[in-house]
Amino acid sequence: MSASVRGTLHLEDARVLRQTAFAGEQFVLRLAAPACAAHAEPGSFVHVTCDPAIPLRRPLSIMRADARAGWIELLYKTVGPGLRALAGRASGETVSIIGPIGTPFTLQPQRPRVVLIGGGVGIPPMIFLAERLHERSDAHYSPLVLMGSEIPFPFEPRAASRPVAGLPAQASACLPLLEDWGISSRLASRAGLPGCFDGYVTELAAQWLGTLAPAALAEVELFACGPTPMLAATAQLARRYGVRCQVSLEEFMACGVGGCAGCTVRVRTSEGEAMKRVCVDGPVFDALEVF
Repeated sequence: MSASVRGTLHLEDARVLRQTAFAGEQFVLRLAAPACAAHAEPGSFVHVTCDPAIPLRRPLSIMRADARAGWIELLYKTVGPGLRALAGRASGETVSIIGPIGTPFTLQPQRPRVVLIGGGVGIPPMIFLAERLHERSDAHYSPLVLMGSEIPFPFEPRAASRPVAGLPAQASACLPLLEDWGISSRLASRAGLPGCFDGYVTELAAQWLGTLAPAALAEVELFACGPTPMLAATAQLARRYGVRCQVSLEEFMACGVGGCAGCTVRVRTSEGEAMKRVCVDGPVFDALEVF
């Protein structure tokens, strides 16, 4: 069952198609949600009822969406009773969702060197954006996806076969799905994970950016989602190298549709500082307006 709530926002009873567990209490949930899948964009999220006994919904970024098949995928880590309850939902059960919510990422053809930086549970929007870049034929984009995690990644890394100039040789592992799409990716971790750059993902991005000439930097735009310190470090990179940067913020929220104003952040605008709601004014913002 689906009901439209303000244009392309839908209240939908989504059927659980499958739930896959990964190390570190991470799960990938695939839901049959045709209305949401038809309108989802990279950076948008859904507000999920984890269990009928838990009244507040949880915001989860959309990792993939297939409009033709009518499904969406969500990646989450079981932090708190709500998401632990969601991890117990089995195939065939229904989960109430509201979505897709929020302002998505915006691609600019004049900046084809796109660098997608994802950290932890900020990885899903980067995979979604990479998938859309893979599908597009109206502009020549050259994406590089960099992902960081301090726990095992929610996929099985493999040795990269696509060389990337400017990255250290120790960063040899990639996300197989992206490589299959023809998109270069590398992984970073301070947990000693095999094939990963030993450090923060923003440090790996800095090494690559530092090898580019001014003409190449003029074609770069950064896209990032992850913990606030990672996003702040990404914004610092954007300032240092003079490149554009969009970030997707993660905030606690109650209603998810702009009514409670519980997820507001301070943003610099041309008219001065303002308070913006992450759920509907974001979650995507210009990094230099927030950090």
